[in-house]
Amino acid sequence: MATVLVVEDDEFVRSALIHELARRRHAVRSAGCALDALREISQNPPDAVILDLGLPDLDGAEALRMVRGISDVPVIVATARDEESEIVRLLEIGADDYLVKPFSGDHLAARLDAVLRRARSATLRPRLLDAGGLRLDLDRRAATLDGVPLSLTRREFDLLAYLAARADRVVSRRELLTEVWQQSYGDDQTIDVHLSWLRRKLGESAAVPRYLHTVRGVGVMLSAPR
Repeated sequence: MATVLVVEDDEFVRSALIHELARRRHAVRSAGCALDALREISQNPPDAVILDLGLPDLDGAEALRMVRGISDVPVIVATARDEESEIVRLLEIGADDYLVKPFSGDHLAARLDAVLRRARSATLRPRLLDAGGLRLDLDRRAATLDGVPLSLTRREFDLLAYLAARADRVVSRRELLTEVWQQSYGDDQTIDVHLSWLRRKLGESAAVPRYLHTVRGVGVMLSAPR
């Protein structure tokens, strides 16, 4: 049994989904708009989310981006849009799977079981990133430097983890803005400020980097000291 959040504004469809999932012994909660769903996910995280794209307050794709900013909960998008390019876009911005409406209860159950199996399998493996004396535990959201715990804000940890997962590769500021800040546009100064804070906590500076190397005009690279 899993706790599933159904995000659907159509009362008839929402009731049908709740009935189908409850029949299969899942605990079901529901939301009729994106903001209510985000509140539920942040305050009382479910095991999985069924997300409709046609929400009244926010486009479902944008809602998905916002979900990914606060949680890695498995999300199955329920959509009437069956264009391949749209489905690829949804998967790229964070959907774990998708269902094209109309779909059967059996189809929904099979997709839900699959994403829950993947999520549970992932939680059995500790996710660690190592770069020299820097170690990040992604599950505990904890970081240490030469064995000493680092006190990082949520955004600092996300930024450091994103760079560490791509060690020795230059990551553009646009990519950081899109993937870490979940914004399609913004001010590079925000990134520079967070990098400055991270450097201070890593005991380095832009002039004398140890881990975080700026490639002028291109982006930032995390590389372990040689």
